[in-house]
Amino acid sequence: MTTAQEDAGRSHVLIIHEVEDYERWKAIFDDAATIRRDAGEIAYQLLAYEADARCVVHFSCWSSLAAARAFFESPWLVEIRRIAGVCAPQFLYLNEIEAKIL
Repeated sequence: MTTAQEDAGRSHVLIIHEVEDYERWKAIFDDAATIRRDAGEIAYQLLAYEADARCVVHFSCWSSLAAARAFFESPWLVEIRRIAGVCAPQFLYLNEIEAKIL
């Protein structure tokens, strides 16, 4: 396990999207774990809006923003998102500047 300071400088992606059916989306998401790892995803968290569980936040750590962008913007992944019932995803590509545990 790494410390928060060792994690500083990592690349992150924050994706916010609505899913038509969470169970269907989650099955496809889980099936793609190896593909995401091979593309450069290191770790992730899934969160849901308190008021609407169909609004999913996928926060992930990547080997680089270039790897993340290449993965998320690939035409085949756009098609997978369509099949999974993802509506209007918003992507934020982020460079970590500091992390601490209080």
